[in-house]
Amino acid sequence: MRRLFPVPSQPTGDPEREWELAELADAYAYPEAAAAGSPWLRANMVSSMDGAAHHGGRSRPLSNDADMRIFGVLRGLADVVIVGAETVREERYRPARRRAEFAERRAAAGQTSVPAIAVVSASLHLDFSLPLFTEPDVPTLVITGAKAPHSGLVAAREAGAEVVTAGDEAGVAPHRIKPELARRGYTRLLTEGGPRLLGQLAAAGVVDEVCLTVSPRYTVGTAPRVMSGPEIETPVDLELTDLLAESGFLFSRYRRSAE
Repeated sequence: MRRLFPVPSQPTGDPEREWELAELADAYAYPEAAAAGSPWLRANMVSSMDGAAHHGGRSRPLSNDADMRIFGVLRGLADVVIVGAETVREERYRPARRRAEFAERRAAAGQTSVPAIAVVSASLHLDFSLPLFTEPDVPTLVITGAKAPHSGLVAAREAGAEVVTAGDEAGVAPHRIKPELARRGYTRLLTEGGPRLLGQLAAAGVVDEVCLTVSPRYTVGTAPRVMSGPEIETPVDLELTDLLAESGFLFSRYRRSAE
């Protein structure tokens, strides 16, 4: 893996060497404000070079080993992983797993042993018998609205999930997710989509950072882009802060431009 931007001022040995996990963790560290209690929402997505967010309903065909390493590092740094219910079903989500490489770093940061998974769902049509709900190291969260189906709320709580209310109707109000999670001590936030959830969060103006892997593969087809939803009135500017490359894959990192 090599850094394309910012351009390194000095050579650092083999530019194509595999980065250590600690190096990746330092490169993708959350801002200090997140540790101080100000929530920071990071998105991590992969796209084909022709703009598809998945192939056959799953993102893995667009990925490679380096992308999966970064995926694991971003999870290792997060307090909570926010994901839409449809993505949970399509990607067959499981609980986050403990990784010895991040144990000391997480303990020093005052984090739980693994990030919690937070599932965003209005209908609560979820299979609460899945390991995501029955076998997590830390309780899975279900983010929903105040008027979500009562039967679903009962099932979620009986499965051991923590219900987070972030909306006055059945659905979730995207702008309320960050403060509701921060109130529970989750400030290093990571969303893995899918495209519809990320589109809602982006349209609400609450995404602080986007980590986007561009795969050197095309899919054609009709898969959605990484952000899917109604067009916003004015395009939002982002600032490119980092760009890495390996085997034709580009790993970019963008932040919202200062206003």
